[in-house]
Amino acid sequence: MLKDKKVLVFGAGKSGISASRLLRRVGASVILYDGRDDIDIDTFEDEIAICKNLEAYLGDFPKEKLDGLDLMIISPGIALDNPFVLEVKNKGIPIWGEIELAYRYSKGRIIGITGTNGKTTTTSLVGEILKSYYNQVFVVGNIGNPYTEIALQTTDESLTVIELSSFQLETIDRFRPDISAILNITPDHLNRHHTMDNYISIKKNIALNQDNANLCILNYENNHTKSIGAELKTRVLYFSSERILENGIFLDDDNIVYKENDSITNICNVNELRVLGKHSYENVMVGVGIALELGIPIKQIHEAITSFKAVEHRIEYVDTIDGVSYYNDSKGTNPDASIKAVQAMNSPTILIGGGFDKGLEFDEWVQSFKGKVKCLVLMGETREKIAATARKYGFDNIILVNSLREAVQISAKKAEDGDAVLLSPACASWGMFDNYEQRGRMFKEYVHELHQ
Repeated sequence: MLKDKKVLVFGAGKSGISASRLLRRVGASVILYDGRDDIDIDTFEDEIAICKNLEAYLGDFPKEKLDGLDLMIISPGIALDNPFVLEVKNKGIPIWGEIELAYRYSKGRIIGITGTNGKTTTTSLVGEILKSYYNQVFVVGNIGNPYTEIALQTTDESLTVIELSSFQLETIDRFRPDISAILNITPDHLNRHHTMDNYISIKKNIALNQDNANLCILNYENNHTKSIGAELKTRVLYFSSERILENGIFLDDDNIVYKENDSITNICNVNELRVLGKHSYENVMVGVGIALELGIPIKQIHEAITSFKAVEHRIEYVDTIDGVSYYNDSKGTNPDASIKAVQAMNSPTILIGGGFDKGLEFDEWVQSFKGKVKCLVLMGETREKIAATARKYGFDNIILVNSLREAVQISAKKAEDGDAVLLSPACASWGMFDNYEQRGRMFKEYVHELHQ
């Protein structure tokens, strides 16, 4: 397909390096480019050394190299309105993302999962369910393992579960999962996608190429995903945590059940699960829907979902010190995700929030504090903006800090026996940390320092 083709890979992060490796393995001529000129040159050289027979450029790109290009692979962190991307596009050069590239070379059945919140947990859960029944299962994508890294290892018998971000869904072309799921859609990444309508449209791309032979699983309680169902060419399965559905997967008292026509199957009681909160039950419902579509027996599904533990950085229990429980929800990078974490708390909570400003509003987040949050500790670029929003709604118990370590220390002093301290920033980590994983790890480190 791409043998002897001249391909430019734009972006030298994990995604770009992995894409370059796949391209070299299939015989393409590869140029790797990163517009950042502040990359550590030693690290860059170590990474490109992995990819044999590769041209690589940092900073300025020699424009004559655009001549004769057959394709550009763009990393998800690079916006499509980037000036260099527009220049390539204007030359009529096709642009794919890493997901599209991997898809063109992969085999077997594909499960794609997207949504504003819950993607990583649901993808991990689906991977565990599938591994309990099938021999060859890959879990890749936005979860941290590039799809291109395993595409050539897939077979006709394999199943690949892919967590898909909006950044990745911007650049698909023929990508078509056998099963797709859109967990929810709430405002996020508007600094990149500009409008909510554009963001919704990009999320819908996951089902763009699906037809009636495929399945899309949608949240009945999210207005955006509920309405999407009528627009799709694929079969649709709804799930709900709020009502009994005519057909679908839903919460009936404390039981997760599946109803198809007049047949009702009890899957499990939520008290058997090891995850907290209604949003977690929704994630389980999606996992159940995917497993049923793939023919996995109910007993196997039950065993897998009741043994599954929360993923790292998503309402992750850290420690209890002097009667105060600490939870790491660093993956709460937008208000809606953090609302779910706040609602899952069963104790008076000191909430640590704030970070990079993605152009989002925090009104609904603050309104979710009632009866849950006793004190708000704020850091980062958004701290003043969040504080102003909180005061607008009459919430005044606010402390501004300059670092996460200071936030943990002050929270520990303010907390009383029986309280919880929750890191759920409702903001991205950039500017203070490399990513939400680093922020979560540092939070856990600072909590453990309290023992000293």
